[in-house]
Amino acid sequence: MEPARKTTHRRDSVATRARIEKEALRLFAEKGVDGATIKDIAQAVGVADAALYRYYPSKEDIARDVFTRHYAALSEEIRAIGARAEPFAATARALVKLLCELFDGAPDVFSFILLNQHAHLRYVGRRGNAVEELRVIMARAHARGEIAIGDPDLAAAVALGAALQPAVFKLYGRLPGPLTDHAEALAVAAIRAVGAA
Repeated sequence: MEPARKTTHRRDSVATRARIEKEALRLFAEKGVDGATIKDIAQAVGVADAALYRYYPSKEDIARDVFTRHYAALSEEIRAIGARAEPFAATARALVKLLCELFDGAPDVFSFILLNQHAHLRYVGRRGNAVEELRVIMARAHARGEIAIGDPDLAAAVALGAALQPAVFKLYGRLPGPLTDHAEALAVAAIRAVGAA
């Protein structure tokens, strides 16, 4: 194959893979991984069912790849917020703002990560793990005397519960308006939940 044709083929392949991931994410968020079919994804992308298998061996592989990529990106943003080494209250507010903005700006990504984490977290190591990054933030905050809960895993779980359960309510239409409208209240709840001043 000529170099120009190889480059074009590679570019088309990358573009098709990106469309598969985008449409699969939308369908997984809308129907769930179990509810979306390979046929649904192929139709949304505009390719034959068999063409998807050139890119992914199965629907589950698509779901795992989409999850780990978006989860790693979220993890990196959380790590960057933690690296600022600000007082815990400012860090908590920045984290809650991040989650609220993700929910409002990319609801398919947020709902897919939130509702499918149990199926895919076993494929995520310590690197690229959002909960591990939160754990580091909580351990640092406790070491500085900023939060009362000494177990960083428990502190991360408690803070996440305060911030994420309202997002679940929002997904099911129980909270009006954008989630960012509730960011300050959620941050205060998370800060209090871990025993911070």
